Formats: sequence, C-alpha cells, structure tokens
Amino acid sequence: MGKNSESKTLAQNKKASHDYFIEETYECGLVLTGTEIKSLRGGRANISDSFATIRNGEAFVHNMHISPFEQGNRFNPTDPTRARKLLLKRAEINKLIGAVKQEGYTLVPLKVYVRNGYAKLLIGLGKGKKQYDKRQSAAKRDANRDIQRALREKQKVAR
Repeated sequence: MGKNSESKTLAQNKKASHDYFIEETYECGLVLTGTEIKSLRGGRANISDSFATIRNGEAFVHNMHISPFEQGNRFNPTDPTRARKLLLKRAEINKLIGAVKQEGYTLVPLKVYVRNGYAKLLIGLGKGKKQYDKRQSAAKRDANRDIQRALREKQKVAR
C-alpha cells in the first residue's frame, strides 16, 4: 500500500456510541462542491448533530457542518449545513431502506475521513439506547477501567 492509501480522520461523532447501538457500518463517498474539500481537509467539519436519510433511492446527510473556506471564491456554498449526497451502491441503499423501515433504526454518521484522496463518511445503522442502557454501558466501562487499573497495580508490585 502506498502513501496515499492511508486514511486520515477529520471529524468524529463521539456521542454516537453513547446514544446508539451501532450494528453495521457503511463507507460512502461525499458529493462536495467548490472548496468544501479544502475546508474539510483543514479539519473544519462537525458531524455531532448530523443524521442521514434515504429519499427517492438516494442517501443524504443533513446538518453536517463544513465551515466555508477562508480563501474561497464564488463557488463556495452559502449554507454550511446543507444536505449532501452520499455515494453508495444500489444494493447497499436497498438494504438500508429495509433496515431503516424497522422500528427504532436510524442512520448515524460516525466519522469523516480522507482515503486515497477522496472524502468518505462512515455511517452506522444504529438503534437508539434507552436511559438504562446508557447507565449499563457506563457501569460496564467503569468496571473494565477498574479491572485494568488493578492489573496495572498488581504488575507494579510484582516488579
């Protein structure tokens, strides 16, 4: 693999794993206009409040904020949170349509990155967590942290 095949994470939705059970993930391309890619590579994107939908057999991401490029020209889009089209294969879109029609499932953007020079968005098929699920996840995470801490302490004493 060459130098360009690496991927660089530009924006990440950290709340997604806290609010949803992510069951499947899909990598899709983003349709960007003008200087949005330059702004995106500069790390000026936010996907924390964004969501994805499927309309008329096409996938879109909404509320994904890409700040306008400072040295931009007339091709800069006027709305930084406009709906952007996602590039997916027809079979993947059909699968997602069937999954989203089920009760409680939604498409959640997880992270934006550049791979091989192209902007990609990782979306996850997620089911919303209830409040008690969030508490269970937090308790499990805290228990694992305590176990790891105890193991580290035991290793320090053994030396």
